[in-house]
Amino acid sequence: MAELLGPSDIRSLAESLGTAPTKKWGQNFVVDAGTVRRIVRIAGVGASDHVVEVGPGLGSLTLALLESGAHVTAVEIDPLLAGALGDTVAQRAPEEAQRLTVMHSDALKVTSLEAAPTALVANLPYNVSVPVILHFLETFPTLERVLVMVQAEVADRLAAGPGSRTYGIPSAKAAWYCSVRRAGDVGRAVFWPVPRVDSALVLMERREVPTTDASRQDVFAVIDAAFAQRRKGLRGALAGIAGSGAAAEDALVSVGIAPLTRGEQLDIGDFVRISEALAAQRSA
Repeated sequence: MAELLGPSDIRSLAESLGTAPTKKWGQNFVVDAGTVRRIVRIAGVGASDHVVEVGPGLGSLTLALLESGAHVTAVEIDPLLAGALGDTVAQRAPEEAQRLTVMHSDALKVTSLEAAPTALVANLPYNVSVPVILHFLETFPTLERVLVMVQAEVADRLAAGPGSRTYGIPSAKAAWYCSVRRAGDVGRAVFWPVPRVDSALVLMERREVPTTDASRQDVFAVIDAAFAQRRKGLRGALAGIAGSGAAAEDALVSVGIAPLTRGEQLDIGDFVRISEALAAQRSA
């Protein structure tokens, strides 16, 4: 088994590198071996998986992922940490180091990997968590599941269903790709530095995207418009992309949705049908 990192290991490593967690990149390092093993267990990854990890930091989760037998591509934006990760793994898990690839890159700019990833498993920086998840789901159709640790509020939004107070743009867009559920809470004490917010795990399992003539971009544009002003009925909210309130109403009525319905009441299938109706109007 890999020699995982504990609190003193993390601090010693950071000190030896002359670094510390920074707000610039939203760094909160996990210092608890039990937590990273729990993440790997819930993710269900093993020797047949190629895992992409975003924001590996000093390598806490990376070592646990390699311990599972998976191949890991770690994407790190911090040049110092990206440069040090390979050495850390070579020292603590030498027999597993050959299964690690380190990329020094902004995760939002990653468009190709050496091997097709089957899973995304990460402790994501809070400020970019939703964009990173959606980017990887869109860019890598081979991703079968995503298990991420995010701010608890973000976890609630991703996993929310129609009618929920927290249902919104992240919920609807995530539902385009996956079934989503919260997979547990994470205590603040497992991080260095200790964050001021609670964290949670979210498990997303890929499913077939809805069958539709509308493009993903069209569907996502409808989702964006529907939630831009949450208190507005869809007739008003969609007037901009439909061309007018009347055109929006016609499209809504044609698919059996009342014009004063709000976006928070619709599921992904409803957004697809509205997109198809709007596309039909444009081509008429």
